[in-house]
Amino acid sequence: MEKFIEHLKSLSVRIDSMKESIKTEEATKTAIVMPFFQILGYDVFNPLEFSPEFIADVGIKKGEKVDYAILNDGEPVILIECKSITENLTKHDSQLFRYFGTTTAKFGILTNGIEYKFFTDLEEPNKMDTTPFFTFNISELRDIHVQEIAKFRKESFDLENISSNASDLKYLNALKSYLSVQFDTPNEDFVKFLVHQIYDGLKTKTTLEKFTPIISKGLKQMITEKVNEKLNAALKSTGDNKVRVVLPDPEEELLPPVEVTKDDGIVTTPEELETYSIVKVILKDTITPDRVFYRDNRSYFNIIIDNSIRKWIVRVYFEKNRNYIVLNDSATDKERTVIEFIHPIDLLAHNEQIINSVQSYVEATI
Repeated sequence: MEKFIEHLKSLSVRIDSMKESIKTEEATKTAIVMPFFQILGYDVFNPLEFSPEFIADVGIKKGEKVDYAILNDGEPVILIECKSITENLTKHDSQLFRYFGTTTAKFGILTNGIEYKFFTDLEEPNKMDTTPFFTFNISELRDIHVQEIAKFRKESFDLENISSNASDLKYLNALKSYLSVQFDTPNEDFVKFLVHQIYDGLKTKTTLEKFTPIISKGLKQMITEKVNEKLNAALKSTGDNKVRVVLPDPEEELLPPVEVTKDDGIVTTPEELETYSIVKVILKDTITPDRVFYRDNRSYFNIIIDNSIRKWIVRVYFEKNRNYIVLNDSATDKERTVIEFIHPIDLLAHNEQIINSVQSYVEATI
């Protein structure tokens, strides 16, 4: 499983580095889609297992072909329809929908190499659902995505198990998507429901308009407070009382950031300190927190061991269009692991990679 995760994330990094040079559907298939299914354990060069241009006749139309079909005993189990990396998938599920009903396949995958949409027939047998039960972007992989992708590996593929879990996964994702939208811009029905729980007065349109920003602010503050509690509880359990994580209040984003400025002109930002705290939390069972320090400079923010710059373990970069860390898991810059993130807390999703890189470093040098 560890090698599978490593290969999957390596493909993600590789795609980011070459996606600008991929212009056609065929290039997308060769450079991205086939390597993805190789990682899942399928022999993409064996037509008895991974059949290209699989014939899926539709009604009176003969010779209709789906890009790939994964076969089991000669029968299709998964149909795969590919589009160019430059295309949006929104308009292309109808083609896969037609193919699905003419075969014995239980799953359909629509992809442009970056985004993958998984379909099945939850609503009506042998008729592909109009909405996918699982979607992920390979450039933004999270642990929850990897766990679901792993179910489609050749060695662990269990049709009945995946089918039985597809319904829960579909509606869980739908719920998360709905709540994510409501956190930012709650609609009238959502506001009305919550106002009914907390306000006994008359629910007029003016009342709902008054409560809309309050509800949005309350939801965001609740999430921030929960994250703060968990991070600080983890720090407290390590006996580290020197650092307390405080994520910014969502409603205070317009205030000028507090910065730590040194005489040499180097500015240590709250985001860098937050990243440092989160890395310490991740590593709490690998190395004692009192051995983890930071050292800032003009180009990047260093997280180091024993306050020695020669023992750096993570370099943090906050750039205009990209935030990322570099792990000291190789002797050469080109081979070191790069992990992109939006917010520092996103690094919690990469805890295994960070822990593994530091474990090997600690064992080798300390």
